[in-house]
Amino acid sequence: MKKLTILSGAGISAESGIKTFRDGDGLWENHSITDVASPEGWRKDRELVLEFYNQRRRQIHEVEPNDAHKIIADLEKYFEVEIITQNIDDLHERAGSTNILHIHGELLKSCSCNNKGLIYEQKKDIKIGDKAEDGAQLRPFIVWFGEDVPLMKEATEKAKQADIFLVIGTSLQVYPAAGLIHEIKDDCLLIVINPNETGFGYGQRAVVMKETATRGMKLLFDKLVNLA
Repeated sequence: MKKLTILSGAGISAESGIKTFRDGDGLWENHSITDVASPEGWRKDRELVLEFYNQRRRQIHEVEPNDAHKIIADLEKYFEVEIITQNIDDLHERAGSTNILHIHGELLKSCSCNNKGLIYEQKKDIKIGDKAEDGAQLRPFIVWFGEDVPLMKEATEKAKQADIFLVIGTSLQVYPAAGLIHEIKDDCLLIVINPNETGFGYGQRAVVMKETATRGMKLLFDKLVNLA
């Protein structure tokens, strides 16, 4: 089976009703990204950060995978599919995909604020005073701006092995994830689905579809199956 590696971003989840970090003015409910998604924000106001992610967590219980998620899951019948996602929701999993690398963390997990290796399932709110087994406050299991992305090495290896590399729902503006397109093989087919595509550094080699995630996947499915 050919290896189909997919880099997914906020655009695919947005079609299920999940807000993106880069909506409009870049603010989340009047808070800057630094306030709610950085180590500095955590040190400044833990309660604000926890409530921000508690709201996000409650929201993903209310939304469902969309057709783009479902079509990607269906492609496992034809390819060895590996998903590298920048998204922290579980919509790929709920759609039926089985091989997913969450490089920016997972909203339905928590960890010790002193040791990211102490990880817990987290379906409900995290509150001040909720402790990990080391006695430290629980925090969202999220890679915040300014933190290392520990799964990038694994993601890079997946990109290098791809026969087809599909970018969907991401503007390729957030590094290091955006650099993955520069790791693919010379003979790897690069496909980009993005309604706002403006030519982000992949030159002429990409097949570009200026479509939403759902419409793009519907148009692409049969063409991909023919390449399997």
